[in-house]
Amino acid sequence: MTETKRIYLDYAATAPMLDVAKKACAEGYEHWANPSSPHADGRAAQSMLEKARQRFKAALDWNGDVIFTSGASEAIQIALTKSKPVVQYVSPVEHDVVLRFAPDAKTIPVNKYGMVEPAKLNHLLKSSEEPALIAIQSVNNETGVMQDINALAKVVRDRGSYLLADCSQSIGKMPLPDADLIVVAAHKFGGPPGVGALLVKDLRLLHADGGQEQGYRSGTQNLPYIMGMTAALEAPANWAGRAAELRQHLDDAIKKEGGIVIAEKAPRIATIASYHMPSVAANTQLIKFDMAGFSVSAGSACSSGTLKTSHVLEAMGIDPKIAQEVIRVSIGRDTTRNHIYAFIDKWKSIFAESRNS
Repeated sequence: MTETKRIYLDYAATAPMLDVAKKACAEGYEHWANPSSPHADGRAAQSMLEKARQRFKAALDWNGDVIFTSGASEAIQIALTKSKPVVQYVSPVEHDVVLRFAPDAKTIPVNKYGMVEPAKLNHLLKSSEEPALIAIQSVNNETGVMQDINALAKVVRDRGSYLLADCSQSIGKMPLPDADLIVVAAHKFGGPPGVGALLVKDLRLLHADGGQEQGYRSGTQNLPYIMGMTAALEAPANWAGRAAELRQHLDDAIKKEGGIVIAEKAPRIATIASYHMPSVAANTQLIKFDMAGFSVSAGSACSSGTLKTSHVLEAMGIDPKIAQEVIRVSIGRDTTRNHIYAFIDKWKSIFAESRNS
């Protein structure tokens, strides 16, 4: 009996590794020495590491420094716990890990789409008597809403403060923002999981406490994964137009069937969308989609195993009952029209079944 192939629509959680990334990792495995070791093997590994760093910077057109990390979470931790500004401001729609590492941060208000408005940020920062660190993501990981990040960066700079931009969902899809600190996660764009980077415009913004990566991060660098991440970043990303077409078709079909597109009128990245199926709990939807061979999620992958209401939807002012009926669909390089058509058919089936029960 032939097993039905599953349809993966959870690329915002993680994307499958590209072949070029696997090949680069395999090459790195052949050079297993510690880059920090002073002997010839270590120096050879260090040379490969620095070559990967230069390629990484070139692929992003980044002129600042790069601190390689174990992923976005560690990059965020370094940025929030080692930055010199004591005062911190955080938008309430940031990834859970940002809120976790900045428990005493002041909250930046957002509108009904989860967007920070430059004028309101400017007004808020007027009250800051010293330079502050402002954490605002480029693209929301649950709704796909894109912040006007460069306009916000100008406000932050004009107020003498610093911007931390979590670009986990936009790297490889959008240009880098004009931020002081930028977070990168390899597994979001086809690199291996367990590796990422913190881009730093000026290292003087951070406290160094010893260790590797010029003293800003302790732990042996994962050379194979760094090479895999770099190769994935260099891979052509010419599928944005196709993703936009697929997402628009999905939006239209969901609305036609009586569903609701979350933040529909906001600027959204083509690869992420959240949908409300009225009167059907998100967990019920996930189970039924999973049984039918579809991989989707509710909220972010890091919190979808919990029963609490999405803090992102809560910050947007969405009714808690509605928030508990929202799922996320995310599109990737391998998503096809047939995948989207099949998902729509199943969505219609689940919704019809709920209304007839």
